[in-house]
Amino acid sequence: MAFSHGGKVATVHWLGEKKPVSFGVTFGLPWPRGLCPSSQTTFICRDDAGQAIPLQSWTTAVWPDGSVKWSAHAIPSTISISENYHILAEIQDTYTEPEPPIPDLYGPDLPRLSVSSSHDFILVDTGKIAVSFPRSGTCVLGKIVARNGSILGQNGQLILLSQPTTVGEDALGGEPWQCFKGLVDEVEVDQSGPVRAVVVLRGKHKADDQSHPANEIGLSIPFTLRFYLYAGSEAIRIVHTLVYDGNPQTSFVRGLGIRFRVPLEGNELHDRHVRIAGVNGGVFSEAVQGVTGLWKDPGITVRDLQRQGKPTPPIATWDPEFSRLFHYVPSWSDYSLLQLSPDGFTLKKRTKQGHSWVNIPGGTRAGGLAFLGSAHTGGLAVGLRNFWERYPTSLDIQGAAEDVGEITLWLYSPSAEPMDLRPYHDGLGQETYDDQLDALKVTYEDWEEGLGSPYGIARTSEIFVFGLSHTPTAGEVSQLADYIRTPPVLMAAPEHIHETAALGQYWAPLQRNTPSAPEPDSTSVVQDHLEFLFQFYRKQIDQRRWYGFWDHGDVMHTYDADRHTWRYDIGGYAWDNSELSPDLWLWLYFLSTGREDVFRVAEALTRHTGEVDLYHLGPYKGLGTRHGVQHWGDSCKQARVSNALYRRVFYFVSGGDERVGELLEETLEAEKVFLVLDPYRKVRADRGAYHPNSEALSISLGTDWSALASSWFIEWERNGSQAALAKQKLLRTMSGIADLRNGFVTGLALYNMHTGEISPPLTDPQNQGVVKISHLSAMFGLVEICAELIQSFAEELPHGFEDAWLDYCQYFNASAEEQLQRYGVSFGKLQLRQGHSRLTAYAAVRLSNIALAQRAWEEFSATDGYDGSVEWRTQEVPPSAALTKVDEAPWVSTNITSLYGLAAIQNLALLRNLEGL
Repeated sequence: MAFSHGGKVATVHWLGEKKPVSFGVTFGLPWPRGLCPSSQTTFICRDDAGQAIPLQSWTTAVWPDGSVKWSAHAIPSTISISENYHILAEIQDTYTEPEPPIPDLYGPDLPRLSVSSSHDFILVDTGKIAVSFPRSGTCVLGKIVARNGSILGQNGQLILLSQPTTVGEDALGGEPWQCFKGLVDEVEVDQSGPVRAVVVLRGKHKADDQSHPANEIGLSIPFTLRFYLYAGSEAIRIVHTLVYDGNPQTSFVRGLGIRFRVPLEGNELHDRHVRIAGVNGGVFSEAVQGVTGLWKDPGITVRDLQRQGKPTPPIATWDPEFSRLFHYVPSWSDYSLLQLSPDGFTLKKRTKQGHSWVNIPGGTRAGGLAFLGSAHTGGLAVGLRNFWERYPTSLDIQGAAEDVGEITLWLYSPSAEPMDLRPYHDGLGQETYDDQLDALKVTYEDWEEGLGSPYGIARTSEIFVFGLSHTPTAGEVSQLADYIRTPPVLMAAPEHIHETAALGQYWAPLQRNTPSAPEPDSTSVVQDHLEFLFQFYRKQIDQRRWYGFWDHGDVMHTYDADRHTWRYDIGGYAWDNSELSPDLWLWLYFLSTGREDVFRVAEALTRHTGEVDLYHLGPYKGLGTRHGVQHWGDSCKQARVSNALYRRVFYFVSGGDERVGELLEETLEAEKVFLVLDPYRKVRADRGAYHPNSEALSISLGTDWSALASSWFIEWERNGSQAALAKQKLLRTMSGIADLRNGFVTGLALYNMHTGEISPPLTDPQNQGVVKISHLSAMFGLVEICAELIQSFAEELPHGFEDAWLDYCQYFNASAEEQLQRYGVSFGKLQLRQGHSRLTAYAAVRLSNIALAQRAWEEFSATDGYDGSVEWRTQEVPPSAALTKVDEAPWVSTNITSLYGLAAIQNLALLRNLEGL
């Protein structure tokens, strides 16, 4: 950052290569504590040429002193895209009402966005398109109108197809499909400004055929749609969230989609056009009624214009012989692209319903975008981000030869098998807790009848709609498909983010050619290992096809070297579900490198783990599910999986993504579920005696408290509606932990949900001191949240809390003799010592203890985990041992990878400046 004009300037740049188009961008910026008083700061944006850019700004987090911690900003769609944008924070001596953006920034080339409303609808005008949103009914988007008055699209609807039985499983045919339409219950303008508007719709799907009411089918699929529109843009970004609320034994989803109508009346069939994005920039480009390849020729001018999607001359000017026969040339009304696997799509078309389909050469991974419109009036392009990764998907164009055509984007294609969310086994005779604990020892799966339900899981998808005033060229379609696939992201440099301390300082930008760390590992070697692990998982995602509607974004837990595959079918060894914090590893690696490839993998993981692995409805709302063959199948429902800290980085750097903000708020409800479901019910010594009580709730001071504290902390820094209560609970729980004779080493404590007070566990009512250590306690965000709390509260930190935490950090990996001397007992044989080396490093820095720092490096380099014996390389699996060409590193474990990554990044950051190393 640099001083300028009484304020400070922060610069953001594009992640990866700058795209040739921008339809408006939102981004986040951190600021140091005390620099930007919330009531006295305004922000101004300039590009590299010094030109002022319209800017819409708001605050997403504040420091304890009330100054801006994170600001969010939106810039409009621009004609000239700068490599960088510079945000100036201007500090006023006294509060004055912020000045509106400079008037001359807006005009025909850069219009101001406006929002208006009436009793019936909300209207957003970007200057390029005007979009209406009805306040009720089954229409989620009314009309998209171009500046010249042409209706480019209309009557957007959500479609749900369902069957009540297990049709298609063992025989052809079955129960008829039933159609539901999304019924809007609530519409609100979440944000309205000169640059960006956000309109939110909420509702449920309602049976289209009233003879089949929703309760007979057993589901309604609640939905939330967020529409993002920017000044000067013809694009609408839609964030589509659905929550599954059915019975998986009887509620089988056959299709989930969104459909738009495209008016075509008055346009000649030969001037109507279809565009479908293919593979790697390839595009299917055809007219509804073609003039090329025929025996007769209308002339090269007509052929060239049609091929370019431009208006052709009147038919009367064509070659007369061709014009006389042209009505015999068929028109193609319907087109369908099916992406039923991540490896291939099919494409077909037909003249009309009731006639056969004609196959079109397909391909591998489609771009996920389709356009329908005319050369005279333009039309609509609709696309889905991660189209092939989220298979089975499809795109349908219907009625292209009619007065009104349709584009349907299927998030779950009706051409695929029914969505099957039933348990994958019948319990295998596990009737008691003891049976279940026995089974856990062999399959690592914590199964329990009724607790593998998908009721309440969610999925969020990103849809883009472009209202285009012309038929796009193949190059423009390719650009739009690329835009959807990797939407442009503006980001501050790692150095700036680190300097502000707004995401803590237990990480730091990774730099080459820095002084070596103590042997046996040097800084450069550790960074090589970090890069190896990231690249290995990035490639495994593709090679192992970790894709699908519910699976995309997650990674697997453990490898099976005998079968040369990940243990996709073995209990708790399959999908990872945030076990040991891979989310934190990837986000810290992104913060440390600032790289786009890391960001995209971390973003996909966040979109998955925050939706599919958590419950958003029902009795377990706010909790997540432990790792397993099905993301929701394990009976262990815990706050450690739903930890808000896993989504914090993305929330702030994205400029406060509204869906992720909603997920953060949901975790505030997690503590209530402890009254419904005791996470330790199977392993308690007092299994029959303990009954959850809101005034004395038994919680872990590791995995439970770290999740609760993370949720409270983020609510407090976001200045949310429960910020005061969240701060109170933070202070009281920290005081309570400090008052325990053995602090965090106590392991379990009693928590009062009403007051936030912590008291000794039932086994030690007099607080004589209990030692209960688990290798998992600190591995689900406890390290990071304690660092954030100590930094943020500073002088306001409850007395004794930091000492209690430093004791835990210092003694977890200490010798048995040291533990015995401090606590009267040793901790026994513990695991994950490499992952815990970062606790030792943290204590070394806070205590300025060189001996502890040296011990931290030794723990990192020579204990369990990835030690000096590891060969940092992959090998190709023999062709006969795998279905397809894949690489493997049999020694890799996602648990150890996550902890190695976190320990490496944090040790390098914490210890690099400690004198004596």
